[in-house]
Amino acid sequence: SLLAAQRHSGFRLFCASSSECFGSTDAPADIGTPFRPLSPYGVAKAHAYDKVAQHRAAQGGYAVSGVLFNHESPLRPETFVTRKIVRAATRIAGGSTEKLVLGNLDIERDWGWAPEYVEAMHLMVQQDRPDDFVIATGHSSTLRDFTAAVFAAVGLDWHDRVESSPDLYRPAELLLSRAATGRTHERLGWRARTHGPALAAKLVECERTGTWG
Repeated sequence: SLLAAQRHSGFRLFCASSSECFGSTDAPADIGTPFRPLSPYGVAKAHAYDKVAQHRAAQGGYAVSGVLFNHESPLRPETFVTRKIVRAATRIAGGSTEKLVLGNLDIERDWGWAPEYVEAMHLMVQQDRPDDFVIATGHSSTLRDFTAAVFAAVGLDWHDRVESSPDLYRPAELLLSRAATGRTHERLGWRARTHGPALAAKLVECERTGTWG
């Protein structure tokens, strides 16, 4: 395994953990927040986080976990709702008469720009002592607000072009995802720069130009 290889070779290991470990978070979550995952994916990520922490405590190796909140880029497939929205909005702006059908518009997520999160990952493995951190913007918004921002970026009002269908609601939906980022900023000197309407506009521009913006 990677942890066994780290023990023998001594390289610095970064494990990409997930905000899904926390489940729904009424209060912003930091590293000390208990894990209450709602999905099999969250359960698997929580287990991996514990294995890395156990390895570090038992072996003294340099292995860290970054608990990543939603990090968006043009590399997302359309199975991710952010890409689904961006692609549909650009098609509609180009003349398509389709309706965009989404699930629960009231869910809240902390959406950030993936390239900035890689900066935080790099900083984590440059520290003198290994430690785990939440990587997020600290700004959560509803799916409704994100959708509105994407359509605004293509010059459209979303209300007449988007529908919400209960058929797309998830049985164990993560309703609130909020992050506390003060410790990350204090210890790593890192803070996300792109979120909200600025992120929506960047994703739209990438979709239109086929570049990373």
